[in-house]
Formats: sequence, C-alpha cells, structure tokens
Amino acid sequence: MGLLAQQRRELILEQVRARGAVRVTDLAERFGVSDMTVRRDLDVLARRRLVDKVHGGATAVGSPSTDEPGFVVKSHRQLAEKEAIAAAAARLVEPGSAVGLSAGTTTWALARRLVDVPGLTIVTNSMAVADVFRGTARSDPTVILTGGVRTPSEALVGPVAVRALRSLNLDAVFLGVHGMAAAAGFTTPNLTEAETDRALVEAGQRLVVVADHTKWGTVGISTIAALGDADVLVTDDGLAADARAVLAGEVEELVVAPVPGEGA
Repeated sequence: MGLLAQQRRELILEQVRARGAVRVTDLAERFGVSDMTVRRDLDVLARRRLVDKVHGGATAVGSPSTDEPGFVVKSHRQLAEKEAIAAAAARLVEPGSAVGLSAGTTTWALARRLVDVPGLTIVTNSMAVADVFRGTARSDPTVILTGGVRTPSEALVGPVAVRALRSLNLDAVFLGVHGMAAAAGFTTPNLTEAETDRALVEAGQRLVVVADHTKWGTVGISTIAALGDADVLVTDDGLAADARAVLAGEVEELVVAPVPGEGA
C-alpha cells in the first residue's frame, strides 16, 4: 500500500531539511510515484513556505540564492567554529608547498594560521588573505594576488583572475563556500566568483573545502564543485549527524573539528 500524500510530503520535507536540497527524479524513484506527483507535492510545500522550488527539485528555505553578505558582516559570524576549522586545516599544509586560498572569512582565519609555516607560496584572489601575509615579520612567504573585480565579500573575480589561475599548478587549494547541499554541491551567490573559484579548484592537485556547519543546506545560485570533488572537507562539530552521514558518503575525507566550550 502506497503512502498517503500527506505522509509523502512530510518525508520529502524531512529530506530537504536533512540534505539541504532534493531532486524530483530521486524522490520519484524513492517513493515509486511519477515526477508529476512529486512536483505537485513540492508545489504544496512551497505554497506553505516550507521549501523553495528550484529547477528540477527544491531547496531548504533560507536566504535568496543571490544574497551575498559583505566580508565584515561574515567575519563576525561563527568565530569559534572558523578558528577550530582553521586550526584543523592548517595541519594539512606542508612547509614549502604552493597553496591556493579562495576568498572568504574561513580561509582568512586559515591564512592567519599559516604565517608561521616556512617556505609557502600562497596564491589567492582575496585582498584580506594577502594582507595577512604582508603584515607578517617572515620574509619567506611568496604571495601571488590575482587581479580582478572586487565583490562584496572582498574577492577578486572575473576574466583577469581566471587567466592568472589557469596558468598555475598548486599542491592544494583551500576553498571557502557560501553553502553546501547534497544536490547543489558547494555553491556561491556570485556567478562570476563561481567561475573564478572553479579555475582555482582546477589549478590544485588536492581540494580542501573549509565550511562551518551553518553552510549546510544553504544553496547559492552557482555551483563551484560537487560534494564528491572535495578530497577533504573540514567542518565543525556543530554539524548534524544526518548531514555528516551525507558528506562522509561523498567526500574522500571528512574532518570534524571540535569547538572549544561547545556542549560543555
């Protein structure tokens, strides 16, 4: 006996909240119903403002996919989580390596942890990240700052940045993201920044994504990479168990950094 429509919609809503986003085709296969039936279910949930409909599926209700807070605003959010993530991510950086750091407040926190790692070459499209190394007493870091057009999040993006990144080969790239979800992957609210981030990702032999637990279920308008493209995801222990399960099944390695004082 099949599920009643209301039961099916409740299960769909659970999936959206747990995974951040769902696809019509996946839901239709799971529940043994037609794509049209699933779309009608999503219409009902969207009218109740429980989900946001997108092409081919639905996402969790949240900020608009093009909303982009400024760097200063974001730098005051989840401070303890970002510091814990930065400390864990810094342990993945080898002395003397060439490292790419995307723009963002979590990568900025990571940059402050890397100033004492000897012999690094840092490639970044973030003026804030470059400033961290400019202010250090060490003389051995080499910092390469891409050109480009500045975004509200202090990223340098566009064709100038893309051309610079496509000529480089990096040992590892550390990528900060606006959101992450099962269907949408790692996303940003800025189309041009997504193109620049993709060029940065392609320049690296290894991709490490740094993202605190609040990024789960947030979906920006443009996908940078699929979840499975990440060699390592470093997050914090505020991430829910169901989200951890999804991510552990996608990324090669999931690192969960404990946040001091949390749960004490």
